[in-house]
Amino acid sequence: MHHFFAPGQAQQYHLVVVSAKPPASSVIGIAGIGTAELLPRVELDLKRASARVIEKAKEQCSHVTDVSYEVKEGDARNVLCEAVERHHADMLVMGSHGYGAFKRAVLGSVSDYCTHHAHCTVMIVKKPKHHKKSEHWRLHKKEA
Repeated sequence: MHHFFAPGQAQQYHLVVVSAKPPASSVIGIAGIGTAELLPRVELDLKRASARVIEKAKEQCSHVTDVSYEVKEGDARNVLCEAVERHHADMLVMGSHGYGAFKRAVLGSVSDYCTHHAHCTVMIVKKPKHHKKSEHWRLHKKEA
């Protein structure tokens, strides 16, 4: 993020942070006895989780001047590809959960889907490993 929107540089891009919130019914799965009572609770939990994602994004983007935030309900694959089209995005930047091959095969990979279906460049950002993160921090600390 800091490479695109460094403090002190003229901002050239509009940043749109999009969070996909799955419908409560998709989280619960197959309807059964007691599902009706569970739906409002699950919906509230999903809304809270989305709000936390947006709040964290706002903290990370505090130095970005041209940014907007969206929470859209639906499958993340579709939500992100539709956002690319709606905003005429030049680039989609997304994180990676770092699932192994088996979990990706079972759950599907949002990043794989977007790489093949989004009509723009897709950048997948991996979470740094713990030891690399501390080394990365030291490098930045020395530069400052």
